[in-house]
Amino acid sequence: MRLGIIGLPQSGKTTVFEALTRSVAADGNRQESRIGTITVPDKRVEILSDMYHPRKTIFTQVEYFLPGKGDHGGAAKKDQSIWTQVRDCDALIHAVRHFSGYGFGAPTPREDMAAIDQELIISDLVVVEKRLERLALDERRGKKPSPEEVALLERCKEHLDNETPLRRFPDIVTAKLLRGFAFLSAKPMLILFNNEDEDDALPDAASLPDGEECMVIRAKLEQELAQMSDEDAQEFLTEFNITASATDRVIQRSYDLMGLISFFTVGEDEVRAWTIGRDTEAVDAAEVIHSDIKKGFIRAEVLAYDDLMVAGTYAEARKKGTVRLEGKTYNVCDGDIINFRFNV
Repeated sequence: MRLGIIGLPQSGKTTVFEALTRSVAADGNRQESRIGTITVPDKRVEILSDMYHPRKTIFTQVEYFLPGKGDHGGAAKKDQSIWTQVRDCDALIHAVRHFSGYGFGAPTPREDMAAIDQELIISDLVVVEKRLERLALDERRGKKPSPEEVALLERCKEHLDNETPLRRFPDIVTAKLLRGFAFLSAKPMLILFNNEDEDDALPDAASLPDGEECMVIRAKLEQELAQMSDEDAQEFLTEFNITASATDRVIQRSYDLMGLISFFTVGEDEVRAWTIGRDTEAVDAAEVIHSDIKKGFIRAEVLAYDDLMVAGTYAEARKKGTVRLEGKTYNVCDGDIINFRFNV
């Protein structure tokens, strides 16, 4: 999973990135694009590893991407490089300033959110209009375009002309014909209100956008926390009433926002977590491991993690009848432990 961090100048994007990735760059490198890869914490993987004592234990990972600095609120030409950089991200994290201080005016979160959405919408509108022009040209040359694609693009144009981000329309977001366009305003977005150290509250209701996923981060505080030893960090968490680190909270909200779950494979060689979308069928989950497993799929031997914890061992779970065989169309559940049977 790759998450792009965006926001207006002075929103604290870099501080958010460093808080989430537990990294600090030299001042000279802060103008460049940065990538930070974080292991997704999952106690279930740790417990399974303790049970099986594998040679390798592999957690899933999240990649945070901070595009090179640019003036998000400036001319469109300056912004295009930033939007091009984040177009291949799975979702966007929008850092919104919600702090005051020397050199800063009062925060204006709703206006800041609207400004970034406007940039995303303009970028998508350019893509839609170019594609529609190309399809119209093809039609004049005798090549008949897909009526379904044209209809979808015209719907996109209508929504974008009305200054509405495409993420508000699930049928457009999930349309297979539009996947290759990687529309920016269609990407899932988590809004992070970057608060002052002593403030852990969301902005007032009038500043909150309708239907958007929002949470608070005290980025400067969390950045300092990320550089501490585990012992000092725990004391820090208690002092500032932080129940979990920003990294853990943002990852969990990102998984929820994107509808992601984890299943596990276990054995003496390896205990591993795999990330898939909710309602993924067993045959497609198999492909995440290897395309050959999907090709030769026979059955999926499935045991729920909670059932294994109750039974104590895999063998005991078999005796209790909680290990079951499922076919290709079984919808994998979060926490399923799966052994794929296949033949190629």
